Amino acid sequence: MRVISLAMTSSDSSQTSEPLSAASLAKMIDHTNLRPEATRKQIIQLCQQALKFSFAAVVVNPSYVALAVSQVGNSCVKVATVVGFPLGATLTDVKRFEATEAIRLGACEIDMVLNVGALKSGDHAQVLSDIRSVAEVAHGAGAILKVILETVLLTDDEKRTACKLCVQAGSDFVKTSTGFLGGGATVADIALMRSVVGNDMGVKASGGIRTTADALAMIEAGANRIGTSSGVAIIQGL
Repeated sequence: MRVISLAMTSSDSSQTSEPLSAASLAKMIDHTNLRPEATRKQIIQLCQQALKFSFAAVVVNPSYVALAVSQVGNSCVKVATVVGFPLGATLTDVKRFEATEAIRLGACEIDMVLNVGALKSGDHAQVLSDIRSVAEVAHGAGAILKVILETVLLTDDEKRTACKLCVQAGSDFVKTSTGFLGGGATVADIALMRSVVGNDMGVKASGGIRTTADALAMIEAGANRIGTSSGVAIIQGL
């Protein structure tokens, strides 16, 4: 097995000098299918691939959470879903309800879209309250929260502000993108996000990551989760 020497390990928040193997890389991948036309068959295949390669999680739309849970069982693969997806502009109470129901169905990771319009309007109190409210639901049930910033829509100063608000609100991860609005993860954005949140918080690169080289570049920049629909190809690339 080829081993890559990188600083970031597969843990969710720490850095060491241990080398990154294919198995370690797999534990950093959120194997994802959030397409609106995704079928049950495709979600089952997603879960089977995640089990085969021991990915960190499968990420599916809320209507497929129960199916994904039934497929991964008590394995090491977690089930994650999205809240306020893909625009982030829905009401906080709706996001809370989505998170509550998803967790009830078995999801243990919630990827929530930040209210981008509120952030760009300078309404930091609303953004903070929105994230904190969903974080309370997630943490109260033992789940973790990742907040999607949709970096393609933000200036660098807005990205920094969003990261600071996520830290203040108690999010477990900051995440780049939904993948639905163009753009996607960039090395520069990952480095910026990591510089703001420090080493005690997760950084998830998501959007446009399709190759092993893409994934390794994001990890070198500071990501410790990779959201991608190309998880199998990325691991096979090693």
